[in-house]
Amino acid sequence: MLSERQKLILNAIINDYIFTAEPVGSRSISKHKNIGFSPATIRNEMSDLEEKGFLEQPHTSAGRIPSHKGYRYFVDHLIQPEDLSNQELEVLKLFLKEKIFKTEEVMQQVASILSNLTKYTSIALGSDMLNTSLKHLQLIPINKHTAVAIIVTDTGHVENRSVSIPPEVEMSDIEKFVNLLNMKLAGTPLFSLRSKLYNEISSELKKHVDEYEKLVYMLETALTEGNDERLYLSGATNMLIQPEFRDFDKIKTIFDLFDKTDSLTRLVTTANTGIEVRIGSENQLDAMQNCSFITANYSFQGQWLGTVGILGPTRMDYGKVIHMLEHVSVDLIAHFSRQFKS
Repeated sequence: MLSERQKLILNAIINDYIFTAEPVGSRSISKHKNIGFSPATIRNEMSDLEEKGFLEQPHTSAGRIPSHKGYRYFVDHLIQPEDLSNQELEVLKLFLKEKIFKTEEVMQQVASILSNLTKYTSIALGSDMLNTSLKHLQLIPINKHTAVAIIVTDTGHVENRSVSIPPEVEMSDIEKFVNLLNMKLAGTPLFSLRSKLYNEISSELKKHVDEYEKLVYMLETALTEGNDERLYLSGATNMLIQPEFRDFDKIKTIFDLFDKTDSLTRLVTTANTGIEVRIGSENQLDAMQNCSFITANYSFQGQWLGTVGILGPTRMDYGKVIHMLEHVSVDLIAHFSRQFKS
């Protein structure tokens, strides 16, 4: 889509704009050590990049700024991860040395550290499934079609969830199913219930319970519906230091969003696995049309434990944020692994 020269120039413009927050002109780009083109040649390429939708020209300024399309191309094809400073690495090391056992507290602490290091806003969603075990399970039929699944944890937390009873299932099978599960699953951490259900006790269920597969699916639905998730927001006022949000209406829209826990929870839970970057209009919420949101999901043994997102202007330091989230991902998985083994 772009020539090598256009890629070089687009990369230089985006990096300059991220650093200065000012429209970038051809003369400043020509002064880059790795750019061997005249200002006139650069101006021509900048015009072509604007025609293709990668750059925009604000007002009557001679300089250009990246468009959302330009940022997307940069993230997908041009970005170079930035090395973390010794100070940043030291902050992360100190955090991992702390004896924090609850997953919720880990996610809250990570959100705080990332907002301080990046100077953007962090939004984290965490579940304490790693530290919570099943104590007792009940399935109470309300009628032929519906039952209430009651899940009691070792912390005393009780969840009530409505489930649909498969039409082929007899009430006597439900009783046998529940008795077997309580014998085999009591004391199992919530995060590993599904794997144990399928891998360790399915053969036992098959011997004693007709239509056991449908009952397993019914229970899995109940387990999926609730994780007792908690949302944490850190560094909200960091948005105020960004030049893009000096406009009162823009910043008011963002701060109104920060008050809407349900909207933020949906925003974080729609994140895909691994590192995901959503730029401008790729965010579904109107309040975030001038923002980028980078998220990382954390899981252990196939079970989701938390998600942290970094919210900032589209003029975000993508290389630094992505590298930091990747670094934290590795350390968090190691932390969860050590915690489980202990």
